[in-house]
Amino acid sequence: MSCLGDIVMARGRKPAAAKKVATKKPVAKKVTRKASAKSVAPAFLTKAQDALAKAESNVVAVQKQLDAAQKKAAAAKAKASKTPTAASKRAAASATTAAKRVSVKVQAQKDKVRAAKTALAAASVKASLAKAEDAMKGRVEEFKGSLQAKASKDLEKAAKAFEAKWKKARAKADANKVKARAEKEKAKLKQVAKKASTKAKAIEKAEADRLKAVEKKAANKAKAAAKQAAAKAKAAEKKAAAKAKAAEKKAAAKAKAAAKKAAAKAKAAARKKPAAKKAVAKKPAAKKAPAKKAAAKRAPRKAAAKKTAAKKA
Repeated sequence: MSCLGDIVMARGRKPAAAKKVATKKPVAKKVTRKASAKSVAPAFLTKAQDALAKAESNVVAVQKQLDAAQKKAAAAKAKASKTPTAASKRAAASATTAAKRVSVKVQAQKDKVRAAKTALAAASVKASLAKAEDAMKGRVEEFKGSLQAKASKDLEKAAKAFEAKWKKARAKADANKVKARAEKEKAKLKQVAKKASTKAKAIEKAEADRLKAVEKKAANKAKAAAKQAAAKAKAAEKKAAAKAKAAEKKAAAKAKAAAKKAAAKAKAAARKKPAAKKAVAKKPAAKKAPAKKAAAKRAPRKAAAKKTAAKKA
């Protein structure tokens, strides 16, 4: 309201100057405002555009790294399939892991690009709002200038006797017109601002929903990977235990067979001795214990062999 009062006062002070210059002043103001509006862009809009360009260039750079990492991983896998050694398999696994890390970086940079696009959209809405406000002010000023020009022309035709009275009445009428026009333009600007605010909120909500979905998907993926790794480790542990048990059973059977074979051999040797020496041979028969001892000595070796096999498994 104070600005409108200043406008009215300014219009009341400059009727004489309007007689000399006529319609040149409003035209000059209009041209200057349009030129400045075209040449100057808001700083926040330029900043948002620069941020988007930077984010997109980062995506391109990281995408190149991903392409190189994927190429390296493919080569390592091919080499591991041709010559399946432990080193080649480790190299293939390492290259695949590195490619996955770079893939995560690419996704992060893409998220930054989306965020920059959202920020640019919001900045564009803000810039359009500022532009609409400037246009409203320009229209009010232009209307004011046209009224001044018209007042100057009409004043030239009026009689000098009624000049003072006419100036006062015309200034009042023009002030009311400017006030009415300003109120009308403010109502228009309010509608534009409301639409812009609704649009900006919708953009922010959509981006928030998208980010929430991405986070949920990543969490589910990590959970599934952890579950799969745990199941794999459990299966490996179960397999190793079964293998150790089988090795232990096999070693025990082997030891038992060796002991049985040694006993049979000793029994066969006892049968081959002459009948005349049977009475005296009772003592040597008692010496079968060393054979058993030998079998017993073999048994610890076999047990040691079992332990070694279990450790290897």
